[in-house]
Amino acid sequence: MERGFTVWFTGLSCSGKTTVSKKVAEELRKRGLKVEVLDGDVVRTNLSKGLGFSKEDRDTNIKRIGFVCKLLSRNGVVAIGAAISPYREIRDYNRQEIGDFVEVYCKCPLEVCVERDVKGLYKKALAGEIPNYTGVSDPYEEPLNPEVVLETDKETQEQSVGKVIRKLEELRYIEPVEAASYSEEEEEAIKRRLSDLGYL
Repeated sequence: MERGFTVWFTGLSCSGKTTVSKKVAEELRKRGLKVEVLDGDVVRTNLSKGLGFSKEDRDTNIKRIGFVCKLLSRNGVVAIGAAISPYREIRDYNRQEIGDFVEVYCKCPLEVCVERDVKGLYKKALAGEIPNYTGVSDPYEEPLNPEVVLETDKETQEQSVGKVIRKLEELRYIEPVEAASYSEEEEEAIKRRLSDLGYL
C-alpha cells in the first residue's frame, strides 16, 4: 500500500491556501497517488454544519478536519487540509495525532488578502460588522517551524506548488520524478554530436 500522509495548509483567509492546495493535489494525482482535499469552507458546510466562529467551535472544526486526515493517511491516501486553522495549539495537536504531517504556511500580508477578497468580508470585519474575524479582530498565530513557507504575494502559483512538491520529495513522502534517461547508444550519439560541434 502507498504511504499516506497529510499536507496541512494554514494561513489567513485569501492567502492562497485553496488555490495552491488544489494544484498540489493535481500534481500528486498525476504521479498516481490517491489524494483527497479537505477545504475549510467546504468542510464547514458539510462535516461541521452548525458550528459558529467562537474559539471552541473553530478548534472543533480543525480537529474534525484533522481526524478525517488521520483516517485517510492511515489508509494510504494523501490528505490535504486547507483551513485557516488560526491557533497553533490545535495545529500541533493534529500533527501529534496524524504523525506524517507536513505544515505549509501560506504567508501573505493582510493588506494583500484584503485586496484579494472578492466577498468583501475583510472590509466588513474592518468596519466592525463581522466579529471574531481572523487577522482583524481575532488572532492568527503563525506557525513557528512549518516545513514549507509560501510567500504567496511574491511567488507565482507554480513556484508555490513547486516548493511543496520539492519538500515532499526531500522528506521522502514521494519519489522524485526521474530525469529522462537515455540508452548507452543514445548517450554515445549525443556525445559525438557535441564533440563534432566543438563542445566536448
